Amino acid sequence: MHRVVVLALDGVYPFELGIPRRVFGSAGDRYEVLTCTVDGRSVRSDADFAIVAEHGPEVLRTADTVVIPPYDVNRITAELPQPVADALALIRPGTRIVSICTGAFILAATGLLDGRPATTHWCLVEPFRQLFPDVRLDPDVLFVDDGDVLTSAGAASGVDVCLHIVRTDHGSEVANQVARRCVVPPWRDGGQAQYIEQPLPEPSELGTAPTRDWATANLHLPLTLTDLAEHARMSGRTFARRFRDEVGVSPGRWLIQRRVARARHLLESTDLSIDQIATQVGFATAASLRQHLHAAIGVSPLAYRRTFRAGV
Repeated sequence: MHRVVVLALDGVYPFELGIPRRVFGSAGDRYEVLTCTVDGRSVRSDADFAIVAEHGPEVLRTADTVVIPPYDVNRITAELPQPVADALALIRPGTRIVSICTGAFILAATGLLDGRPATTHWCLVEPFRQLFPDVRLDPDVLFVDDGDVLTSAGAASGVDVCLHIVRTDHGSEVANQVARRCVVPPWRDGGQAQYIEQPLPEPSELGTAPTRDWATANLHLPLTLTDLAEHARMSGRTFARRFRDEVGVSPGRWLIQRRVARARHLLESTDLSIDQIATQVGFATAASLRQHLHAAIGVSPLAYRRTFRAGV
């Protein structure tokens, strides 16, 4: 069983602290989730209560994945408090490390993020850059997967990065089941915009949601921006602008994301050939499916199927 250890720091945010247990704990017996503090004592939260964890820092030695939730921004400095540094030193080399929101400041203070891509909450970009100029900060995305280190933005993006990990470890079918249990969207791509300025629509406006639902049900069609705009009864320019305002990515990129997600599901859950799957999800050829799947997750359709059909 894969052990996830969540490190609760002084000033921890209770919502994000609970995300790993809620997401990984919904994946059956695939993960064990433990929570610890740097000294085994209780820590203050940013709410009006304290957090008591059952474990001290020694469990960090046994972790396969370590998650660092956010903590009070007023406690952020470029240097780690010694008890935190001592606790992090217990983590074994090669352990996957994940931060949520201000947890990235902890990783950056260790030097772990130097020269690497990372993200944090959009409203903390300037202090982060001032403290850690050697980090390749991308403030516009929900999360960054850099192999053994993953960083995510604020609040609900912690759900996104944990679901991404489940999907990486066990495939989209398991991740979708977890998402259903948690009543959250099964997929928000890491590159999706972190902050979207979206005014409330007029009561008569439906936005692009009905067209997105229609497109999702018709991925097998060779959908174009013109097709989407006509369905929404908008001009192409208006539709593209409104779509990006609502979703955070262009219609074209969103369509590719949906098609890749559907292809992954079919690779896991059916015996359809690669050509048949390409046709069903709207890619013109099997070669196009291979290209887009490799760009998204770095493997071929056959390799993906061998990995995630093994336990079916």
